[in-house]
Amino acid sequence: MYVIPAVDVLDGRVVRLRQGSYDDVTVYAEDPAETLAWWVGQGARIVHVVDLAGARDGTGDRSLWERLGATGLPFQLGGGIRSLQDAANLIEAGASRAVLGTAAVWDRAVVTDIVATVGAAAVVAAIDVKEGRATGAGWRDEGRDVAAVVGDLVAAGVERALVTGIAGDGMLTGPDVSLIESVREAAPEMALIASGGVGRLDDLATLTRTDAEAVIVGRALYDGRFSFAEAAATLRG
Repeated sequence: MYVIPAVDVLDGRVVRLRQGSYDDVTVYAEDPAETLAWWVGQGARIVHVVDLAGARDGTGDRSLWERLGATGLPFQLGGGIRSLQDAANLIEAGASRAVLGTAAVWDRAVVTDIVATVGAAAVVAAIDVKEGRATGAGWRDEGRDVAAVVGDLVAAGVERALVTGIAGDGMLTGPDVSLIESVREAAPEMALIASGGVGRLDDLATLTRTDAEAVIVGRALYDGRFSFAEAAATLRG
């Protein structure tokens, strides 16, 4: 299991939202590309980037894709990737993986086409769960049954999913282990990335028991609750 630092971008700056709320924003840095380079320099295998405006509005920021891609560093990016062309353009711009949110919840046909075109290794399906339902559109739609979404993703050929309990996102109150385990039960062959709620090294130790491939950590790292090196050492056991 390995650590994936989060770089959430809004209005060109690195921020964190609390519980997915665009009205509760903390700014951490001014340059996403420099932040990406910092995390890779700390030892990150890949960095998780979210274009928050793209997730909310449905249109990804191609200038952001290109700036990050120009670094030549490994990153996965979500936010506004809702069509085959979006995903193909993102990968062409230099992203290692395209993270599908709204499409993953609502459009199995599009996800199937994306997987077939860019390859399953370059696709991550985001399962963002709020009040028991998998949501898209920047976590503002009515959502769908989680099991139904997972079933569609398996049928579409998705091999990696990012699972987030929105209630804990940015709250540092601990990960939603039961959510991770329920998705694991529904899709035993799928690689899972855990996200949301990590506030202590003990939370990371707990997640090692879920058989997740990796864990995304944002606010706890930015607030200095522990270092990237400490997190990596905890996951190595």
